[in-house]
Amino acid sequence: MHGAVLAAPSPVLAAMAGRLDDLTRLYDRTARTLIVFFQRRVEDPEAAVDLTSETFTIAAERYSQFRGETDRELSGWLWSIARTVLSEHERHREVVSRRGGILADERRALTDAEIERIEELAETAELRDEVERRLELLPEDQREAVRLRVVEDLPYEEVAARLRITSSGARSRVERGLRRLRRQLDLDLGEERDR
Repeated sequence: MHGAVLAAPSPVLAAMAGRLDDLTRLYDRTARTLIVFFQRRVEDPEAAVDLTSETFTIAAERYSQFRGETDRELSGWLWSIARTVLSEHERHREVVSRRGGILADERRALTDAEIERIEELAETAELRDEVERRLELLPEDQREAVRLRVVEDLPYEEVAARLRITSSGARSRVERGLRRLRRQLDLDLGEERDR
């Protein structure tokens, strides 16, 4: 009898195990992308790691509030948390800046190798300058769609609303623009390698 009780986990334990599996899969799929997202915006590898950690901590704490059913919905929910975490971080930096000092945060210092790897992944300064330059060469409709989706990080529905087109039209413009950018950047990189 005792063995039978142990063999059938309670619904609460089963839900907790499912929650852990969902969050583990989500972390495996998105942690690297989140670090790059934050690094490109705050240009501080240690802060990028902290913000990524904070995003997953909030997701774990609030997982019971998630109402979606698919991995895509779970990913979208996590990215909305990430944007909120970034907004809060930027507000905090503004407050600190207005007060004229930097508050000392307790955090583990990253090693030089970790900092270099994050900066390498994000390729912030050089990549941003090159992409901005190439973005200006896109046809106007593609340029605006890419700017809204990639630079401003808006969902396709918002891009569509701002451009007054359908969501599939917005997605198509962004994809065409990104393909054109990628081809041009690949050509430029090929020329650099040939020099």
